[in-house]
Amino acid sequence: MTGQPLATDVFSAISAPARRAILSRLATSEMPMQKLAESFDMSLPAVSQHLAVLKGAGLVSVRKAGRQRIYKLNAGPLEDVANWVQEYEKFWTGKMAALGDYLKENP
Repeated sequence: MTGQPLATDVFSAISAPARRAILSRLATSEMPMQKLAESFDMSLPAVSQHLAVLKGAGLVSVRKAGRQRIYKLNAGPLEDVANWVQEYEKFWTGKMAALGDYLKENP
């Protein structure tokens, strides 16, 4: 991740599996970076870089609580992703319906 610019859009931000995993973890509750990092096999600086990308895309917010920084999911920007995916739903919905029909006809 070193040298990469911060993502400014949600699509770039969620392109990395580690960032998607961080979002999943934050979906359960807000937490300090140290606790969040315990869930992953990566260094604190690496988790911090991923969080910076997610923050740049507006997917997480951070607040200070004493010496800790507490991160919280902001799922609002994921609506753009949901809307984009929805445009393609007709392709897999039709194929799944056709598969269901085929399986009914050919038990």
